[in-house]
Amino acid sequence: MTTLHDLLQAHVGAGTVPGAVGLVARGDQVEVVAVGTQDVGGAPMARDSIFRVASITKSVTAAALLILVDEGRIALDDPIGRWLPELGKPVVVRTPASPVDDVVPASRSITVFDVLASQAGYGFPSDFTLPAVQELFTVQKDGRVPSNFPPADEWMAALGRIPLLYQPGAAWLYDTCSVLQGVLISRVTGQPLPEFLAERIFGPLGMVDTGFEVSAAKRGRFTSFYRPGADGSLELADDPDGEWSSLPALPLGNGGLASTADDWLAFCRMLLAGGVTADGRRVLSADSVRMMTTDHTNPAQRDIGRLFLEGQGWGFGGSVDIDRANPWNAPGRYGWVGGTGTAAHIVPATGAVTILLTQVAAMGPVPAPVIREFWRYAANT
Repeated sequence: MTTLHDLLQAHVGAGTVPGAVGLVARGDQVEVVAVGTQDVGGAPMARDSIFRVASITKSVTAAALLILVDEGRIALDDPIGRWLPELGKPVVVRTPASPVDDVVPASRSITVFDVLASQAGYGFPSDFTLPAVQELFTVQKDGRVPSNFPPADEWMAALGRIPLLYQPGAAWLYDTCSVLQGVLISRVTGQPLPEFLAERIFGPLGMVDTGFEVSAAKRGRFTSFYRPGADGSLELADDPDGEWSSLPALPLGNGGLASTADDWLAFCRMLLAGGVTADGRRVLSADSVRMMTTDHTNPAQRDIGRLFLEGQGWGFGGSVDIDRANPWNAPGRYGWVGGTGTAAHIVPATGAVTILLTQVAAMGPVPAPVIREFWRYAANT
């Protein structure tokens, strides 16, 4: 049987990734492999190397908003207009294919649940050519370049001028709702999102290398980020002194974190433990963990997002497997992938955690071969 080291090393040898860290955990048994280099021709990859984790950030943001639900500071059925007045009276394009100026009033308010479940009406469907989606691209830019985004108030004002693609609750749409969750947390608490996450999640879990910036003292462990070139080469997109060297104007709840495999393992283990840290401190209620890891979609909603979901469901901040479409799919498996070449999942039925961190951009929603091969390995060990 191919070892995890051999699997990952094959991709390094083929030049598709400079390096990778793979982790598979079951209870106290943890297999971690670091291969390759942190940047092309650079320092060796290590277990504690730091990566831009992109969209697996979504799970942390959802957990943070659920902390506020647990505390009664916000409720799932609350209209978000109380805190996000820019979205207090939304309009919706008459049909998904309608021009952006052909709108009708929303049938109801957008709720906290809608935002947590990615059903607010904002976000990306499978068809990117729709006029309202094209308009959204002018505001919802590539989160792998945080400097693309202005401060939260400016971003919210711009978003509020774009009509919803679907009525609230009617569709599962990707990505935008996780940015909204981060802004919502800030406005409810009066705290910057990085401060709230550090205080309520990263501190209790000992996630010492996780945040929206990487300090100068840690940049020796920070990987460079690449995009595939047209000729198959890797083109540098961001280095350790680049985008993550200072806090962004808008800390992105949809994908702005940098982290390590062991930090993410601590977060995953907290979810598997029903919201409790390894030393017994409660971060989330068991009910909130169940809500996060339960599918909240119906077939029609999933069909709209099939390019991203590939037939699976969605909880809060991550996908939930409902179909054994592949050997690695297991009912209840929860997690997500990131556009920087990352993936993190838990399998509540078995107590497994699988984390893969690489540093090459995905060029579309479909996970790269190295990710799928890693999932296959994890499912068979």
